[in-house]
Amino acid sequence: MALLIECPKCHRKQKVTNKKCTCGTDMDKAKKAVDKKGKPAARYYIAYYLHGKLKREYAGHTISAAQDAHAKRHVQKAEKRFLDMLPGTDMTFTELTEWYLEKRTVKNLRSFRRVKAAITNFNKVFGHRIVGDIKQQDLEEYQGKRLEDQKKAKATIDYELSVVKTMVSRAIDNDKLDANTLKAFRKNKKLLKFGANARDRILSVQEYLNLLNASPDHLKAILVVAYNTGMRRGELLGLRWDQVDMKKRMITLAAEDTKEAKPKRIPINHHVFTILESLKAVPIIRDGKRVSNVFTFQGEPITDNFRKSLVTACKNAKIPFGEKVPGGFRWHDTRTSVKTNMLRAGVDKALRDVILGHALQGMDRYYIKPTDEDLHQAMERYTRWLDDQIAMYSPSHSPRESSESVTC
Repeated sequence: MALLIECPKCHRKQKVTNKKCTCGTDMDKAKKAVDKKGKPAARYYIAYYLHGKLKREYAGHTISAAQDAHAKRHVQKAEKRFLDMLPGTDMTFTELTEWYLEKRTVKNLRSFRRVKAAITNFNKVFGHRIVGDIKQQDLEEYQGKRLEDQKKAKATIDYELSVVKTMVSRAIDNDKLDANTLKAFRKNKKLLKFGANARDRILSVQEYLNLLNASPDHLKAILVVAYNTGMRRGELLGLRWDQVDMKKRMITLAAEDTKEAKPKRIPINHHVFTILESLKAVPIIRDGKRVSNVFTFQGEPITDNFRKSLVTACKNAKIPFGEKVPGGFRWHDTRTSVKTNMLRAGVDKALRDVILGHALQGMDRYYIKPTDEDLHQAMERYTRWLDDQIAMYSPSHSPRESSESVTC
């Protein structure tokens, strides 16, 4: 067995007797270093062989803690209590779940409910099992049962296993489990090949107009904003009047309002402006106060209750609806439609990504900083293209000048 210390610069684990690391760091100073709270900053490890394999275990921030851990493992090895040397040898998935779901970083996830549901489904089969006893064959049988017997989608099954894999990984990082526990999950293969479930459904301009004509007013307002801005469903339903600047014609979303957890600014064209203007002209009053939500129905904010209206509108517009229906339309396809239409209109890729909230790639994320004027010009280009398309399918349509001045 050996005591090791980690170099704070290159993170190389080495003997505690070393005076200098190969990277040039003074290890004597590293041992005496303290963090901002005045606590020791050094990280010590112990290394030993178990069943012919080298194990390296974090042992704390002080040499005394490392020596205690070293002595403990030495005694266990001498007494051949090998199972005691592995962390989490008797932990079940139910016990692991209780620890994981109580972590602050997990509870603050926007997808916490979905994560919890995925783990719950997995635990219906493996909750009573010891985590370290799970083999790759067990996971393959789980995949087969969920796919063939329970008729679950491949993407759903892959997501459940990825969530559980993350849970196991976090437990290993926190010394709750032995690293070998992850072996079965690492070797397990996903059912769905990358990109195999990508949708290519586009809501054409003609279908958009037909759907507008078949929609009730509250759905029509949401549909117009969605087809002109590419905003996500959650962004639309959570949109408040304090996020809308009618004078500057800009919607501003904070980081907590977007899926990508980054602030976003979305320019308003004349189609969206007309809709918002009509909604603002008729304020909804509840308990003596104006409802802050932009989209309402019968005096109540629309949160998740327009699916029925959408299904009916699609049926009346003769548009197939549903993810499992051949050629079926689903709400998220509006974003695909907007981004594709912006491409056809000649909007620059970087500006398309910024407006729809997609991350810029490579060095673009550091060097491309579009202004509000850039975004407005991109939206005007898209609007001119859209107006031309609408005029083709609706000759009576008389669009406003999309090049009208905008106060930025």
